[in-house]
Parts: sequence; structure tokens; C-alpha cells
Amino acid sequence: MNFDVFFSIAQTPVDGHLPSERVMFKNFFEQVEAADRLGFGVAWFAESHFSSQTQKLHKQPVVPHWEGEIGLNVDWLHLANHVFRRTSRIEVGAAIMNILCNGGPIPAAEKVAYFTSLHGLDPAEKRRIHAGFAAGRFDFMNRVTGVVPRTAAEERAGRAWKGKIFEQASEIFVRLLNGETLDTSKLRPTALTRADFRSDEDWAAVQQAADTTDDAIAVPPFWDFEPTRLVPADFRRELLQLVIGSHDPATQERVNAWAPVQVFNLSITSPAVIDETHRRLEKAYHPDGGAWKRGHMPRTTFVFLNDEPGLGAEERNAQARTEADAANEAYWKALTGTIDPARIEKAAHNALIGDPDTVAQQIVERFHPEERLMLWFDFFNHDSARVVRNMEAFMNKVAPRVKELLA
Repeated sequence: MNFDVFFSIAQTPVDGHLPSERVMFKNFFEQVEAADRLGFGVAWFAESHFSSQTQKLHKQPVVPHWEGEIGLNVDWLHLANHVFRRTSRIEVGAAIMNILCNGGPIPAAEKVAYFTSLHGLDPAEKRRIHAGFAAGRFDFMNRVTGVVPRTAAEERAGRAWKGKIFEQASEIFVRLLNGETLDTSKLRPTALTRADFRSDEDWAAVQQAADTTDDAIAVPPFWDFEPTRLVPADFRRELLQLVIGSHDPATQERVNAWAPVQVFNLSITSPAVIDETHRRLEKAYHPDGGAWKRGHMPRTTFVFLNDEPGLGAEERNAQARTEADAANEAYWKALTGTIDPARIEKAAHNALIGDPDTVAQQIVERFHPEERLMLWFDFFNHDSARVVRNMEAFMNKVAPRVKELLA
């Protein structure tokens, strides 16, 4: 079993305390340096854009209940450069990079290619960058940079339309990073169909908006461009791993037609979807990536660990549960309306909560031995010293205990 670590860098009040931006970044670097020292595999960074506090003034606020800022990291590659300079072992990843906003997939691919080129100039460099990409949960970031429906039918299609332009963006992003010379005419066509909607009524409403009874409604390319190729082109592709943030089977398989693209798994994803994804990608994963492994789908997991001195096991477990309940309540209240409440409940069940031995038992009970966990320690927690202690307790006590139990 492999252990990664996730950093949200979310500047939001906890128990009335709101750290400054300077303190937030100080805490982050303190924690990522600890993660490197402790032997975590990949440091994954959240990436966000523009003020989520100010977006409350929009006509259609996406997160009207969120206090503070969802995230302060606006450029994961710029941050990765600083992390590589301050560490020696840990790899870095985006969780995630929105490839719809800020110009779309073409400048996004260029940024990744350029960073990888510079990163790999030293022939001794072995650490990879894991470019996680998705459409972005918070649509205000897309809207403010012009990613909006173009027709009444696209408007009515909502998230299904967003999924279709993400298909287009993913193809452009992956194929350009492959080194192709690409233009709009070479893209696969995309269309809305009944299968993209939950009910006949939803699909009929889109057909009505499009003034058609056709079984498919074409979605024209959102990015219309002439032949384009990235430079620098001669970068070390073995240092770049692509990871898609989508559980749409067609999109996962589509991108793997061009390159080895792994898959993100959120804590809210059901076990049935996880198992089905593994079964499909055993066949669909691009052969250049070798055989598909369970570790190719990192599992995001909240961690509420308590190994504080002066407490017995019962007290540590009780305090960990209290911390978990408080953090989850605040977080999901802030995200009201952005996610299905039933999926929120599943996420709470997937959290790791308790003292080191309890958390080790939970890992062995819930996860496959070949799993790769993306552990979230800074979840609604600005006490950096405590976060570091929890990371230390995990790698020094939980990880060895998991290995014992699995053996």
C-alpha cells in the first residue's frame, strides 16, 4: 500500500481563526517538507482561481455559504517548482488543474510541457509530476473566463454540456502533450444524447430547446483553432504522468486511446464505481503505461488522527471523532448545493478516524492491499504543528502497523 498526501491550502475560518495568506503558505511549506522527510510518495496540491468570497456577489453564486477562500494556490506548476527546490524525494501532483478556464486546454498543455522540459534538464532528475486535470467543480471560475453555454440547448443541458466540452478539452490537452500537430478538424465529434441525462423529461427539455427530435444533438467544438503544436517539444515524457478527474467511462477510455492516463478517485465515489473502473481500465489503459494497477487510481481520504500525548486510546478515539464531526459539518455546509447529500454521507464513512491503531485497522478493513491513498490531513485544520504531528504519527505508527496487519 502506498501513501500520498493532499494539501488544500484553503483559507477559511476554523473556530473563528482565519490565518493570513502569508501564514497559510508558511504552514503549507512546513507540512510539505515534513511529508518529504517522512517518505510520502506524492504531494498533491489543490488548484483554485479567483476569490470564492467575492463570487457570492454574482447573479448565480456557486458556493454562497463558503467563508474565506476555497484555495490560495492558483498555479500548481509554479508551486511545484518551489516544492522541488525545498525537498529531495517527494513527487508533486495537481488535484486538480482546471483545463476549461483561463484559456482552455491549449495554454494548459503548453504550461505542462514547458515545466516538464525545464524540470527534466538535469539527467539525474527522476521525480515525476502528476498532472491531474478536470473540468472544475466550481463553475464561477469557468464563467469568469468565458466558458459558458452558447445556445439555449447547451444552457438547458447544464452539467451534461459541461461534460461534453470537457471531452473536447481532454482530447486537445492529451494529444498536444503527445507531440501532435492538431487542429479542430482532427477532433472527434461530440453530441448530447438521452444517455447523458437522468430522465426522459430532462432530455426532452433539451430537444425542445434545440428545436429538434433527433436522437443526438451535436456539440460544436468550443475551441476552434488552426494547426498547433507545442514547444518545447523534446521533453522527458517519462517524468509526466497524466491523471483525469472524471468518472465518466467514455471519457476515461477516450483519453487512454492516446496516452496512459490514470484516474482520480474522490472519497465520495462508491465502491461499485471503483471496482468497475478497475475492471474497465485493465483493458483500456494505454499500453505505453504498462499493466493497469490499483495504485493508478489514488483514493482521496480524510484523516482525523489523534496520537496526542497524555491521552489514553479511548480519549484519543473520542477526540478524533469530535474533530471529524466538526470539520465535516463545516465543510459540507459550506458546499451546500454543489454536491449530492447522499454522496456526502458516503464520504464521512470513508474518513479515517481515531488513534494510530484504530486508523490502521480501518485502512486494512476498507482498502485493497495494493491501494494508493491520498491522505488529507489539513482538512479544516490551521494548526500546522498538529498537522505535522498527525503526519508523523501516520508514517511512524499507522503505516508500520498496516504493513504488519497485511502480512
